[in-house]
Amino acid sequence: MSTLEIKNLHASVETPEGTKQILKGVNLTINSGETHAIMGPNGSGKSTLAYAIAGHPKYDITEGSVFLDGEDVLEMSVDERAKAGLFLAMQYPVEVPGVSVSNFLRTAKTAIDGEAPKLRTWVKDVKGSMDNLRMDASFAERNVNEGFSGGEKKRHEILQMELLSPKIAVLDETDSGLDVDALRIVSEGVNRVKENTGLGVMLITHYTRILRYIKPDFVHVFVNGQVAEEGGPELAERLEAEGYDRYLVEA
Repeated sequence: MSTLEIKNLHASVETPEGTKQILKGVNLTINSGETHAIMGPNGSGKSTLAYAIAGHPKYDITEGSVFLDGEDVLEMSVDERAKAGLFLAMQYPVEVPGVSVSNFLRTAKTAIDGEAPKLRTWVKDVKGSMDNLRMDASFAERNVNEGFSGGEKKRHEILQMELLSPKIAVLDETDSGLDVDALRIVSEGVNRVKENTGLGVMLITHYTRILRYIKPDFVHVFVNGQVAEEGGPELAERLEAEGYDRYLVEA
């Protein structure tokens, strides 16, 4: 059983106009086996929350705390956060020229576990995960995300998640840029990892379409750097029907 606990988290970023506060007191707890959907309009701070948890140097944590299983995440380096069991699937995965997918994955697995995986088992695991995600075997020898379509990049993110077996995964708009088939395949991958490992999921999204495939246990409406309302899956249905206007008026 793992727990990610975010308390009164404030974060700011430097802009040409000066310091801008984005997160304004976020409180959120995610346990193993739970899926939390973070929904809200553009510019509400959802992605900032993801990157602040992951340790992006652009964001300055000015107040609050983040703990994973009692360990202070904010005192960890980025790689230490990954080793502790945090995983971030990025909205815009970056290309890494000159590094093959196979080398990237095995290097990452070795860093996370502290030892290299046994080759025969590893090759079998990689092939099985790629087959599940409808990824051609040739992808393993391509450079990381170089020339990948949007759907291929997102499937590669889920491939990493499946092979690295984190405790808590933060999925930042994993549904963006996906067609219906890719959305279903990616969602099935998330559900499979959660079922097999007890993964806790923070799913950041604008839209409810991915929630048809990945059923949330909790829905949090994020507005103006804070959680404005919380509820169950029925809250997402209401957002689909009504949008975010009433929260923006209140903000």
